[in-house]
Amino acid sequence: MNFFERKTLSNSDETLLVLYAQTNSSDYFGELYNRYIPLIYGLCLKYLQNTKKAEDATLKLFEILLPEVSNYEINNFKNWIYGVAKNHCLQLLKKEKQHILPDSDVTTKGFDYVLHLLEEPYSEDEKEALNSCIIKLPIQQKKSMSMFYKEKMSYADIVEETGYLLKTVKNHIQNGTKNLKNCVEKYPSE
Repeated sequence: MNFFERKTLSNSDETLLVLYAQTNSSDYFGELYNRYIPLIYGLCLKYLQNTKKAEDATLKLFEILLPEVSNYEINNFKNWIYGVAKNHCLQLLKKEKQHILPDSDVTTKGFDYVLHLLEEPYSEDEKEALNSCIIKLPIQQKKSMSMFYKEKMSYADIVEETGYLLKTVKNHIQNGTKNLKNCVEKYPSE
């Protein structure tokens, strides 16, 4: 049987969860889980960067969740399983002590400028401009940038700490860097 092949029950996700809770039959949870194997596998592949590890993580997650799923109050199975799978992959990466490295799609343009601004000593004008511009940043950008620049956290650590997706963290840092640089260069006119 192919990794993605499965027989299908026509019940909704919610119905399958109820049936599983009532009967404890792994067929119901198995069907529900199988519906989302492509999503889970794709997510695991994105984080683990290895097809064998992604397949193993996808199957291991089923083994872990089968006896535990009845203990959770699940309103939207797709969103819930996505979050659980993401956390499972992050735990595996942490266990292997791997770090998520920046992809080539994240530019470092402007990073040096911001790092220069964040290092002391700087003039009173630069300090005033920097503080004024940091306040103007959206909270998610401010939080991600603070963790990245000041606390020297990796992307993986920021993802784990904030619960944001990896791509979201990268976007917050990249856009925050650009916004901060533009604001400081235009200060005090902003």
